[in-house]
Amino acid sequence: MPTIPKFHEVFIPMLTVLSADGELRREELKRRIRDEFYADLPEELLSQRTSTGHVLIMNRMGWAVSYLKKGKFVAQPKRGYVQITDKGRVALATKKLSLKDLKNDPDYLAADLEKHSDRDTKDSLIPTADETPQDLIDQGFATIRDGLMADLLERLKTIDPFYFEKVILILLKKMGYGDFVETKKTGDGGIDGIINQDQLGIEKIYIQAKRYSENKVREKDIRNFIGAMSGDTTKGVFVTTSLFDEAAVKKAKEAHHKIILIDGYKLTDLMFQFGVGVQTTSVYELKELDEDFFDNS
Repeated sequence: MPTIPKFHEVFIPMLTVLSADGELRREELKRRIRDEFYADLPEELLSQRTSTGHVLIMNRMGWAVSYLKKGKFVAQPKRGYVQITDKGRVALATKKLSLKDLKNDPDYLAADLEKHSDRDTKDSLIPTADETPQDLIDQGFATIRDGLMADLLERLKTIDPFYFEKVILILLKKMGYGDFVETKKTGDGGIDGIINQDQLGIEKIYIQAKRYSENKVREKDIRNFIGAMSGDTTKGVFVTTSLFDEAAVKKAKEAHHKIILIDGYKLTDLMFQFGVGVQTTSVYELKELDEDFFDNS
């Protein structure tokens, strides 16, 4: 299964490109490596972003430049540019420059010790695994997010079923859909809410919300939902805190109506994205060098 290269896996490709082209601007260097060595990766990987919004593969290449520069495998001949050094050419000739090699490199160790001379141990100053600092930040955020999503799902499974229906309508409103109308709590024919996509209510989306603790949504539930639309609309959203069984998914796909299925995992992901049922407790700000600022000097 294809994966995004780790920062140290980019070392040799980076030296290869620099050896062939001399000095390159940082951004151009990263694009060249991506296009020459990783163009066959799926688009979803190439466009994957860090928690701070940067393209992940390009972010890792940026860290690779930083580490190679500290080890004097590359140098910065002028502002914003990178070029290979004689030491880098020697490493390139072996076609091998691993994370272990970097950790044991005298120039790299010396650079870290000089910068962090007040630290007690050098081992904490160099990468101990194949993650960049950005990777570690993302892993931390992912762990926090996963815990929050699990708590959110458990909470949704215990709230009043009628309030759960309102939560779904609030979420869809936050997602940019039109004004919604809650249906009566009894005799609604399986419809829990209606979203008007236009001011006159000509284009409608019907909503069904099932707050289940364990039971999966079955094919019968989807069939009843389609029947409840009664020719009034061809669009529907079926939301549950559990899962859809295979027959339910098949029924939704084969229907003449456009039926969107949202299970518990997708639901909590959307609530997280659009800030429904969650709140921000801390904001962390990361800064990076503004090359454009210095280009104007």
